[in-house]
Amino acid sequence: MYTGKTEKACCLCGNPDTSSRLDLPPRAVPLLKHAEAIAWRDIVGEVSIYFCQSDWDTVRDLVLETGMSPLSRCNVARASFDLREDFEALLNDIRDEPDHSDLEAEMREEAERVLANRDDPYVDERDIVEARVVQWVFEDTEAAV
Repeated sequence: MYTGKTEKACCLCGNPDTSSRLDLPPRAVPLLKHAEAIAWRDIVGEVSIYFCQSDWDTVRDLVLETGMSPLSRCNVARASFDLREDFEALLNDIRDEPDHSDLEAEMREEAERVLANRDDPYVDERDIVEARVVQWVFEDTEAAV
């Protein structure tokens, strides 16, 4: 029986013991390694990628200190997301292509809010890394959509 998204192994090394997660818009999928066969427009909701502690330290440094996105090294097979077909199989119903506009607007706003309030004590380092990666996803995919 379909039970929804589940936590996956580290998208970089495959370690099942993960410590951090980034939630990304569906349009991030083509930026992930081995994503050629996935129709990202059929994804319902966000895409989550997970990292073990040692890889998270590397990703954090890569994003915050070097200013580079880790997505091209993250294996899409280890990402967690729901496809429209999963819901169709569960409900025995054909659905229209998901509209990502509300989710994307919310993710953009949250990323901007987090980056504008970096010094807020309630904004942690993981939030800043996620916000920056989300911004890069939109920057890298705007022309392609």
